[in-house]
Amino acid sequence: MTTMVHQARASYAFLERNLNLIKRYWGWELVWMAYTIANSLAVSFIGAGMEQISGQKVDTQYLILYLAIGTIVWRYLAVIFHAISDMIGWERWEGTIEYTLMAPIPRITHLVGQTLFAIVYSLIHTAGILLVTAVFFNLNLRQANLMGALVLLLAGSLSFIGLGIVASILPLLFPERGSQMTHFILAVLLFVSGVYYPVTVLPAWLQPIAQLSPATYVLEGMRDALLKGAPILTLWPYLWPLLLMGIVAIPLGVRIFQMAERYAKRTGKLKRNG
Repeated sequence: MTTMVHQARASYAFLERNLNLIKRYWGWELVWMAYTIANSLAVSFIGAGMEQISGQKVDTQYLILYLAIGTIVWRYLAVIFHAISDMIGWERWEGTIEYTLMAPIPRITHLVGQTLFAIVYSLIHTAGILLVTAVFFNLNLRQANLMGALVLLLAGSLSFIGLGIVASILPLLFPERGSQMTHFILAVLLFVSGVYYPVTVLPAWLQPIAQLSPATYVLEGMRDALLKGAPILTLWPYLWPLLLMGIVAIPLGVRIFQMAERYAKRTGKLKRNG
């Protein structure tokens, strides 16, 4: 019991350390928040202006909500992915990578703390975007299945946590270009996951790739839950792939990270900067 409490405190220490880093660079946080909100509003205004763009009568409220769900949910998932996949980059930036990875604590303790931070950080960003979007647009969610949407979001968090842990290996093994590689992964997920459009409009050869992205299931399920009020039982086709991806990716990512860490220590890659 004492060991569990000690590890829980150690995980919380990583959460608190990262929150303090956010406070230190609060100016940049405001910049990124402002940019993200502006981007979300700009995409949503495309829906508002669709009648004028097309010259046809369309349900602009539906389009606004469709696009708003895409931008807000994607931002939530992307922040979780970034906060976990770039944890090695953060350590290198602060000059603490050797201290962190050589500390006598289990790596799972470190990863749990980083994961908790990613979720808290992402929720703060998402809440800010949602609040401003609600002020600009009269979002009608009276028919929405909010509980089903929450369950989908939690399942999507698991899958993106696992994906982020797997991607975090790249900056560890490739100090000069690992972070760029993680951004490339996120860009591919953005393109194929139907953030702003149904995946059915993609070329036929890309649609099977979209089925490999956890974001596809989160976004389609969230839209069914929020736009159509789909009952939670009918969301199961979206839930089980997300749960499976999370169950497989999280332990696999931890295991591969431990192997990559031992290799990086043996080859002297920890202190190198890209």
